[in-house]
Amino acid sequence: MVMSRRRFLQRAVGGALVLGFDTRARSWITRALAGGDIADLPRLDVELRTTGVEPFAADFGRIVSRRPRAVLIPGSVDDIVAIVRFARAHRLQVAASGQAGTDDLRESHSNFGQAQVNAGIAIDMSPLDEVFAVDRRRIDVGAGAHWSDVFDAADAHGATPPVFTDYVHLSVGGTLSVGGFGGATQHFGIQADNALELEVVTGRGDRERCSPHHNADLFDAVLAGAGQCAIIVRARLRLAPAETHARVFLLFHDDLDRYLADQRALLRDGRFSYLEGQVVRRADDSGWRFMIEAASYFTPPNTPDDARLLAGLGDNRPEAQIATRPYRDFIFRLDPTIAFLKSIGVWQLPHPWLTLFLPADATRAYIASLLSTLTPADTGQGPILLYPFDTAKLRRPLFRAPASRDAFHLSVLRTAAPPTSDVIARMLADNRTLYDQAVAIGGARYIIGAIPDFSPRDWRRHFGDAWSFLAHAKQRFDPDHILTPGQGIFPS
Repeated sequence: MVMSRRRFLQRAVGGALVLGFDTRARSWITRALAGGDIADLPRLDVELRTTGVEPFAADFGRIVSRRPRAVLIPGSVDDIVAIVRFARAHRLQVAASGQAGTDDLRESHSNFGQAQVNAGIAIDMSPLDEVFAVDRRRIDVGAGAHWSDVFDAADAHGATPPVFTDYVHLSVGGTLSVGGFGGATQHFGIQADNALELEVVTGRGDRERCSPHHNADLFDAVLAGAGQCAIIVRARLRLAPAETHARVFLLFHDDLDRYLADQRALLRDGRFSYLEGQVVRRADDSGWRFMIEAASYFTPPNTPDDARLLAGLGDNRPEAQIATRPYRDFIFRLDPTIAFLKSIGVWQLPHPWLTLFLPADATRAYIASLLSTLTPADTGQGPILLYPFDTAKLRRPLFRAPASRDAFHLSVLRTAAPPTSDVIARMLADNRTLYDQAVAIGGARYIIGAIPDFSPRDWRRHFGDAWSFLAHAKQRFDPDHILTPGQGIFPS
């Protein structure tokens, strides 16, 4: 169902012509009415749909469902400006989505309804995927572009984004709105730390540019700001010189203390370009062991020295698997696994994921307690990520992390199998317990995760000393609270 160009809603829907918006009934008008409060509708470049909205009522988590009244398919940023102004005038809420409704099975960076909007207007950001300019130092892209697109455009110039999330088919605007965390965060911070300039549409309907040197408060409120103050429509990003290969190391430990000590040593000396790690099952399924996943990027004839990279790890060198891969293959390394998970139907199941940031000195006791009772059934065989990062590399005020210099990223990437309501409820309850335990030791959460019953009071605690800044920015840039209500940070 597609409208003619330059019209908002003027087409047949279920046999009736959409003529306007009834501000009393809070519904689109599909037949001529006598009297009533009928709002004039803005002119748009492409279309707004009142059918086919179901994909925008879900996300990757497939747990929460909030159905919008309509979906905007923008033909330009002007369309987004017009729809936000219209929504503000008529008390309709708005949420932007970079992934919903695509062939990617809603592979969004959120899994608990954060980018959904109940009875409001969803904006499909995927049409805004243009690469405007790129050279060896920076790239200018639409917010609907995926990081895989950014990689390919930068690679043609011998460059690369400094930081990737593990899965690269996520939208630029979406990850910048929550942070964007990965194995190179130890060196370069989060993806939002590598944004140079943004173009946004605020909750007032103003189209603004912002950077550290222009509209800096808006810049700080938008990056890792959970979509509360503005919709990112375009971003200029920092690039770094790209190597051509990755020397990849999988280092297996049987002892948690040794694993954590080695991970912190690697973090401190920065010998690897990329550093992550996982908690994995033993081959005989008798318990847990620990795997450091690290990579050293290089371009032949310069090659990494394996002995130097492995020096000083543990009392005895850990069991190691070492391989060389093209740099692009390493960055896109999850694609074959996810294609397989899709083929057997696992990727389409509910995913009550949890991501926490733990102070390093308290991580050992926390993880030991977690693993003393955790079973593969508690994660649905999903992976458990555990690796360190340097909080001093984080520069975005709204991205929250422990106060300690060293911290650990913990992700329990659950799959609800079987996808029954009791399994999902149990996993969500476990997430809430683990979150509360993390906060008690000085930890924090990543705002993409599935934590139930998260109240405005929880949000104030989450943002801590940055709360007053966010609340002031919300009042300044989105005073009617129309943007991204799914996060639940501010009452409607």
